[in-house]
Amino acid sequence: MQDRSDPPNPIVIPFPSAPTPPGGGSGRGWKDLRARVLSALVIVPLAALCVWAGGVAYAVMIVLAMVGMASEWGRMFALSARSWRGVLYLIWPLACAAAALGGQWGGAFMVMGAAFVFGPALWAGQVAIGCAGVSLLWLRFMTHPGAGVVLFVVACVALSDTGAYLTGRAIGGPKLAPRISPAKTWSGSCGGLLAAVAGGAVIASVLPDALAGAGVRGAMMGAVMAVAAQAGDLGESALKRARGVKDSGAIIPGHGGLLDRFDGLLVAAPLAALISLGAAAGAAFWYVGLR
Repeated sequence: MQDRSDPPNPIVIPFPSAPTPPGGGSGRGWKDLRARVLSALVIVPLAALCVWAGGVAYAVMIVLAMVGMASEWGRMFALSARSWRGVLYLIWPLACAAAALGGQWGGAFMVMGAAFVFGPALWAGQVAIGCAGVSLLWLRFMTHPGAGVVLFVVACVALSDTGAYLTGRAIGGPKLAPRISPAKTWSGSCGGLLAAVAGGAVIASVLPDALAGAGVRGAMMGAVMAVAAQAGDLGESALKRARGVKDSGAIIPGHGGLLDRFDGLLVAAPLAALISLGAAAGAAFWYVGLR
């Protein structure tokens, strides 16, 4: 593999869409549903335990996810993990997370900015992954209830993804962005949006210290998280198509790589953290405007 961030002649694979089978789903149908369910049965409890525990367990989970996603991003741009640049590229997220965990939130963004030494393409990956990781650390340690806030964001993103997957394959219909991701449909997008709205309303209502109107506010922010998650999903699909790869990795059966699974969080988590700055000190971000 070439050790540079932007090969001169990247190979682009067209990935033509398969004919839509009766009933409207994608060409893959439901064949990957079993692998997705089995993966979820392992990932969800483990991640939920780390989120609930907070502290070192949560920090380690976020750092490992950042390093793993950085590895996949670098691989898409032909950066060898065995080269000195590849090793340094994987150390960068550690420095970013260390600054955030040390309370130097501004310093974390300075570390992201300094990653421009790798070139624009690889720098973009450090910024996207760094912003998501730092945002998830901020939401857990700097808002209340921290575990509940992270749960809200992750659950809304997961519900959007699951709702879109099930609705799209059950109903089918017009494609959402056929040139970017032929499998995605408008029906799936709407199904994912409705699932996140319902989930957001429920989660915001049952969390400790819920204020009046929490359900309505949760539903609204659930919709915002769903739109952000779907934007992240489409963005990663466009990146993979441009780089000529089908999946960012193969670490998660039924999903592909970490970027394939958590692409929605790359947009949703930073947006949630940004909105939280407009809420009362330490309040959950869906209480934006209340001070």
